[in-house]
Amino acid sequence: MKHSHRNCPGPLNRRTFLELGRLSVLGMGMSDYLSYKAQATAVGNDLSDTSVIFVWLPGGPPHMETYDMKPHAPAEYRGEFNPIQTNVPGVDVCELLPMHAKIADKFNLIRSIHHEFADHGGGHKRLMTGRVPATPTGTVNDAPAVSCIIKKMLEDGTSEMPVCVNEVDASRAGIDTFAMGPAWLGPSTTPFIVGGNPSDDDFKVQNIGVKKAMEGRLDDRLAMLEGVDQFRRDVDKSGTMKAMDSFNRQAIDMLMSDKVRNAFDLSQEPKEVRDRYGWHAYGQRAILGRRLVEAGVRFVTMVWENPYIQGVPMPKEGAYNWDSHAVNAHIFKDSEWRLPVYDQALTALIEDLYERGLDRKVLLVATGEFGRTPRITVQRGTKTGVEQPGRDHWPKAMSVLVSGGGMNTGQVIGATNSKGEHPVERILTPNDLWASVYRHLGINHKHTLHDLQGRPMQILPFGDPIDEIMSVV
Repeated sequence: MKHSHRNCPGPLNRRTFLELGRLSVLGMGMSDYLSYKAQATAVGNDLSDTSVIFVWLPGGPPHMETYDMKPHAPAEYRGEFNPIQTNVPGVDVCELLPMHAKIADKFNLIRSIHHEFADHGGGHKRLMTGRVPATPTGTVNDAPAVSCIIKKMLEDGTSEMPVCVNEVDASRAGIDTFAMGPAWLGPSTTPFIVGGNPSDDDFKVQNIGVKKAMEGRLDDRLAMLEGVDQFRRDVDKSGTMKAMDSFNRQAIDMLMSDKVRNAFDLSQEPKEVRDRYGWHAYGQRAILGRRLVEAGVRFVTMVWENPYIQGVPMPKEGAYNWDSHAVNAHIFKDSEWRLPVYDQALTALIEDLYERGLDRKVLLVATGEFGRTPRITVQRGTKTGVEQPGRDHWPKAMSVLVSGGGMNTGQVIGATNSKGEHPVERILTPNDLWASVYRHLGINHKHTLHDLQGRPMQILPFGDPIDEIMSVV
C-alpha cells in the first residue's frame, strides 16, 4: 500500500540555549547557573542515594520491531522479523535483540503506555514534561522538563557533581531540541549538557576541568577580581555581591574538582569494558552515564540517535534517528543496522549495573516519544530513490524498558491488541512512568511548585507510580 507522506526530518535543533562548552570559568555562564540556586528551597521527602539513567530514543522506536511483536498479525502489520524466546518463559523480543533475550530476567517491558501527540514536538513535550502541552508542535517547553524539576528538587549545593547531566550529539545540544527546557522554572534548573560522541578519539568535555598548569594563573586572576570587587562588596547593602562571590567560587571549585574530572574521564575505563559496551556513541555514552551515577549524579539523560559505529558508515537505507518513515529509511534494513548496536549497549549497561551492585540505586528507563504505526507503509525513499517499507508516528501504543531500581524484574506489564494498535491491558500514560521515577528519587510527585506568576503547579497533574515496577524493599 502506498501512502503520500512528506519527508519527516525528525527533531530539529531549535536553538542552543545552554551548552557546557559555552560556560565560561570566570564570566557569567556557570556562575549565573549556580547563582540561581538561591531561589530554590529544600522541599519534599528525605532523599536517599538513588539515581536514574534515562535513555532517550528520539524519533520513536518501532514497538513491533523491538518489544511488542505480533507474529500472528496480517503481513502488512507484522513486518519481516521474528520474535525469539528470552530466558524468562513467556517473554519474547525481536530476533535482532539476542543479548536482551539472555538477560530478560533483569528488566521489565511496559507495553501499554500511550498518549495523543503524534508530532515529534508534541510527543517530546508530552513525554519530557508529564504534562499535556499547550500546542501539538514545537519543542520549546511551556512546562518544565522532568530533569529540570528533579534538579530543582534535589540540588542542595553540597555535591561537587551536577544533579542532572544530558549527553547528546554535539549538533543537538540546544536545550530545546528535545523539549528539555526549564520553562517557568528558569535557567537555574537546566542540566549540564555534554555534547559530542564519547567514542571519538578526540572527545572531551569542555570546561569541566582546568589543567594543573593553569591553576596558578587562575588563582592570580581570582585574587585580582576579589581586589577589584572589594569596594562593590563594601557598598552593597543587599548581600548580592557576597552571594555572587560564593557562586563564582563554587563554579571554579567544580571546574577544578578531581572528582568531577575523573567522573567524565572515559580513559580510566579498561579497554575490555569499553569493548563490551561497543565503540559507538550508544556504548560509550552508556559507560559515561554509569560513571556519572557512580560519582553522584542523580539523573543522566543519554540521547541515542545515530550510533556512529566506528568504521561502519550509516547505510543509505538508514535514518539519523529512530524516525523510520518510508521516506526516511527502509525500516527493516535500518533495524538490521541499528538494533544490534542498541542491543549491545543497553544490555552491557544493565549487566554492568547489576554486577557493580548498582541495581537497587539506579533505575534505568529506555523510551522514545511514541511508537510506530502498526500498519506498514510503502513510499519512495528520499535517499534511496526506491520504494521501501516504513512506519509512521503512533502515540497510541509504545513500549518502554525499565531495569534496576530495586524492582521485581522479568515482567511484561500491559498489552496491546492483536495488531499492536492500542493498549488493552494495564493502560498507562507517560505520567505513570514519571510518578515511578519521582518516587524512586524520593520526590513527592504531588508536591506543588510555583510558576513565574506565583500560580501553584503540581509536579505531575495526574498519574500514579506503577506498582509492578516499584522497589520491592
